[in-house]
Amino acid sequence: MTAVPFDWGPLLKSGPLFIGILNLTPDSFSDGGRFMEPDAALAQAFDLVRSGARMLDLGAESTRPGAALVDAATEWNRLAPVLSVLADALPDLPLSLDTRQAVVAAQGLAKGVSVINDVTGFSDPHMLALAQSSPCGLIAMRSRRLGAGFHMPSYDDPTSKDAARAITELREVRDRLRQAGIADDRVLLDPGFGFGTTYLEDQALWEALPGLPEAMAWPPERICLGLSRKRFLAAKAGTPGLPPARRDGLTRAAHAEAIAWGYRVFRSHAIG
Repeated sequence: MTAVPFDWGPLLKSGPLFIGILNLTPDSFSDGGRFMEPDAALAQAFDLVRSGARMLDLGAESTRPGAALVDAATEWNRLAPVLSVLADALPDLPLSLDTRQAVVAAQGLAKGVSVINDVTGFSDPHMLALAQSSPCGLIAMRSRRLGAGFHMPSYDDPTSKDAARAITELREVRDRLRQAGIADDRVLLDPGFGFGTTYLEDQALWEALPGLPEAMAWPPERICLGLSRKRFLAAKAGTPGLPPARRDGLTRAAHAEAIAWGYRVFRSHAIG
């Protein structure tokens, strides 16, 4: 019997979909190390759900600038106990797994994960093959890499000033999945704020959001925005030194503006 593909529809019919970020790493940029133990992760999961998250996104490898690469065994060892306690405590809550390693993604799917969130846009052939063979939902983000890690330019580099390159990269992600025969309605695209972009590029990408769906020929409700605690929000507000944990008010304001433009899906560290 063919498995039924993941359907984003019911989640998108009930107003904006806030996907709570649950970092299971010692070195994430905003809350690294706080939720690695299963009890702490479960408490945070309950807090996120109480505040309005209708899905959780679990990540066990930091993608902050300069983060160390994590092997698949280490990543899975961080994830497995948390997946187990969440399955017991919140069995009806859909889970997304933020990973770029196919072996970890496959293990997560076997444990009941509904969505794979790949910050490298399923550019790895093994991840793309898994996406083809699985009925799971997909979140596919554009990013720039430098070797095995991420390319993170100087944030105040004045040479990159517009959103054209980032939008072209996002189209490439979209087209990669289409060419693999993956149906559009399984996919959310993520523009990837801060992933290899300078402040001026992030600002231009933000200003391009009202017209991005038309430019992409892609509906706004199937674009996932990862704006939470991003440094461009602090810089845009004139407070570039504001610590990540104090950027939640800026995040909420950005979400409200994006909702007015038709966007419906947001990954966030704090909801409400």
